[in-house]
Amino acid sequence: MTIAELDNPEISQTIQAGGITTNYHDVGEGDPVLLIHGSGPGVSAWANWRLTIPELSKQNRVIALDMVGFGYTERPEGFSYSMDAWVDHAIGLLDALGIDKISVVGNSFGGALALALAIRYQDRVDKLVLMGSVGVPFDITDGLDKVWGYTPSLDNMKQLLEIFAYDNSLMSDELAQLRYEASMRPGFQESYASMFPAPRQNGVDAMVSAAEDIKALPHKTLIIHGREDKVIPLQNAYQLMSYIDNAQMHIFGKCGHWTQIEYTDDFNHIVTRFLAG
Repeated sequence: MTIAELDNPEISQTIQAGGITTNYHDVGEGDPVLLIHGSGPGVSAWANWRLTIPELSKQNRVIALDMVGFGYTERPEGFSYSMDAWVDHAIGLLDALGIDKISVVGNSFGGALALALAIRYQDRVDKLVLMGSVGVPFDITDGLDKVWGYTPSLDNMKQLLEIFAYDNSLMSDELAQLRYEASMRPGFQESYASMFPAPRQNGVDAMVSAAEDIKALPHKTLIIHGREDKVIPLQNAYQLMSYIDNAQMHIFGKCGHWTQIEYTDDFNHIVTRFLAG
């Protein structure tokens, strides 16, 4: 590891998860909770959850991994990215850490993965938090099409950050520069482009879980969404709420796709209280 990498908070511990060299954060004590990031360019577990991990770790053991193909986790040559592959990777991490049961917080793409994980491994999931979640059918938004169709440039990254947040004052030039540089890491764009090729509606459809499977979930579930989300439609939250019997929902007004960043304190309070309940 280089000196620059030693100083990089995105890089934490390394473990073999399902045969994949995986970068993950493991902080705190208590009931375990797995945080699964979204699919934006330059994303990592730390970039997605840096404002969430410190607060949740006060009462929970918080585990946040870079999913295969993202962040500082290995990008195996010729790897076939799919929901099954991502579920296997997440389960591989839990097995490697010796964790039998865990609550799962999923953001966007991570929400679809959390749903798939709960459906395939029902007994290994405690509570679910679905934030700006994919996983139900919808027509791809212009915002998501731009996110998945990103090609690396600083201007393109600035445009994406304006799509993510309702209040653009939160999206600084420094953040744009950091996310742009992250998207330029060796091998990132190649793996990213291979995940969501055009027509990108296919990517949305591939993440959908069957309605009857979602309706059969017994887990206590918290659904969170930003009312002004331009990436994932608000209707997804209402659809999930109608499907999951043991669900509650919180909609943030004047909020885009990054609830955990735009309303950090409120988000952390709501999720912490939910996980403790």
